This record gives sequence, structure tokens and C-alpha cells, in this order.
Amino acid sequence: MLIRVASGPGELRVALTDGGRLLDYALWRPDLPDGVGDLYRGRVSAHVPALGGTFVDLTDGQAGFLPDSEGSGPMTQGTAILVRVSRSAQGGKGVRLSLRGIPDTRAEGPPALLSRGAGPVERMAACWPDAIVVIDDPAVGARLPQALHGRIERQPMAFDAETEMMAESLSDPFVALPGGMSATITPTPALVAIDMDGGHTSMDRRPKQTAQFAANRAALPELLHQLRLRNLSGAIVVDAAGLAVRKRRALAEPIEQALAADPLRPRFLGISALGLAEIVRPRIHPPLHELLDSVTGRLLRSLRQKVRDYRGMQVPRPVTLQAGCDIVRMMRTYPAWMEDFTRLTGCPLRVTIAPDLPPSGWRYDND
Repeated sequence: MLIRVASGPGELRVALTDGGRLLDYALWRPDLPDGVGDLYRGRVSAHVPALGGTFVDLTDGQAGFLPDSEGSGPMTQGTAILVRVSRSAQGGKGVRLSLRGIPDTRAEGPPALLSRGAGPVERMAACWPDAIVVIDDPAVGARLPQALHGRIERQPMAFDAETEMMAESLSDPFVALPGGMSATITPTPALVAIDMDGGHTSMDRRPKQTAQFAANRAALPELLHQLRLRNLSGAIVVDAAGLAVRKRRALAEPIEQALAADPLRPRFLGISALGLAEIVRPRIHPPLHELLDSVTGRLLRSLRQKVRDYRGMQVPRPVTLQAGCDIVRMMRTYPAWMEDFTRLTGCPLRVTIAPDLPPSGWRYDND
């Protein structure tokens, strides 16, 4: 079992692998942590009965929502309180807070971040205590807690070709499945829609419904594993391929068996009148597509590709990133991204503003 940590400017890709199988995957942005597990001293802003909870001011203008179900009940405005982030900001909503796992100490003073929650490497290492942590950059080891240093192994490339291919495939909505099946995953603001396709099952000589049921059943474990790899959450509906509604109800058992391996314990709600399998998976960390499709995600992916292009090369002059004002501001806010680029390539990265580009646009001087 290996926890592979591939370095890149501003972002580390973390993959848990066993042989040739990808068991788990996460993006780790040390300068932009998702906040889950962070401990804050906050200040009560307002209790909103209609929403069933209390807004709590944290730091830097950030606020979180503490549900009444946490047992806090109405609190006086301005009261200092210790809270922990239980769900990251995602889908346009702010962080959710909890009172669980709070140290038994008195909350006094202004809002402040008291401690950070565990990152993805720490979380995977805790779940798999025998796994080796493979890194390709000594700076990664410095970010990890002392307790993990004895498990670290450095290699020239943390991701081998197979792991790289599997990780890159997670950004593709199309998923190839066993038995010639496939699926298309479409996240929307309301839910995640998954459409399965029978593909080569049309070549099966058995009766159509028998062949389609067998193919769907065989493909479901790999398909539902994608929920974990892509961190898809909230309401999820799956449209099985080519089955009558009455036949789809027999898929309940394999669906529940496949979901049982997910540490977030998704719930299978049943087959709807339309024949859709309905699943609810807890929202905790941001979904992968949200991280990848953001301006930050696209910029960091671009920088990683440039690192790949220049790594090991003798580049006679700095690489220049010409960018709009928002990108320039982001790069100046997080100078460690430029330091990462230089350390990984041996080539300085220079950032200049380009008036002809939109605020979130960029290009390289050699493109």
C-alpha cells in the first residue's frame, strides 16, 4: 500500500494505491486548505430559527453556520465560543461548524484560528498505518508531521505512469467500466446525475434483460468507487442501462454492498418511480470537479504542466507568466507558488500583468 504525494506549484496530488488500483485520491493545497477539522474561537453573530442554527464569526470576515442539532441552542450575540469546521465551504455555501471534539477550555478573546485540521496525507496515513508515503520533493516531507517521517520514501517521481493516467482520468466525465459498460457523470448545482450505457452488452447472446442486469451488476462497484475518488457528494442519481424499472430494484443489494466500502458511509435511498437509484453521500470536503474547474484549479494545473515541460532542462532565461489583474494578485498573494516552480524546475518564474488579457486570463511568453 502506497500513499503517493506528487508535488506541483501550490498543489500536491495525493493518491492511495494498492498494486495497480487507485483506492483514494485528493488534492492538497497547503496555502488554501479546505478548513475541515480547523479549530476556531468564534463569536456568535446571530441565531436564525428559520434556518435552524446560528451564524458564528470566525476570522478575516469569514463566518460559519452552527446547526441547532449540535446541541448549542440559542446563544447571546457576541458570545465567544469554540467551534470546529465539519464541512468545507462548497457549492456557494460557507463552512459548517460543530461542537464535537472541542477541548474543555473556556473561550475568551477575539475570533482566532487555534489549530488546523489534518490534511489528506495525514488522513490517509491514519486509515492505513502500514502504508509507505512516497514523495518526490523533500519540501513535501517538511510539511508532514514528525510522526510520519519514518514512513517516508523519496523517489524521483511519486506518480508512476499508471497512477498518473488514473489520476488524470478523474477529470473526465466519461468513465469506462468493466464488461464494456461506460458511464457519464454530470454534476449540477442540485445533484450529480450518472448515466450508464450498455455498450458491448448488445453482443451478449443471453436474453436482453438477463444480459443487461449482469452487466450493470458487474459495473456498479467500479462506478460507485468513482464517488469516493471524485468526492462526489450530496444527492446522486444513477440511471442503469437498458433495464425495466422492476428489474432495476434487484440492483439494490449490489449497490449497498459497493457503498459499504466508502468510509463516508453513503446511504442508498432506493429506486425511484423513474427507475433511478438514489444515493446520498455526506458533503465534507469540496468535490474534485469543483477544485479542478475553478480559476485556481486551472491555473495550478497549468503551472504543473509547465513544471513537467521544464523539469530537468537547462532553460536560459526565466519563464514569464503574463496574466490579468486577478491572476497577478493571486500569484503575489501566494509567492510560495513561484518558489515551488523554481525549486522543481531550476528555472525562475516571473509574473507580469498583461493589459490585453481578461482579469482571470494568462499565457506564457513562449506559447
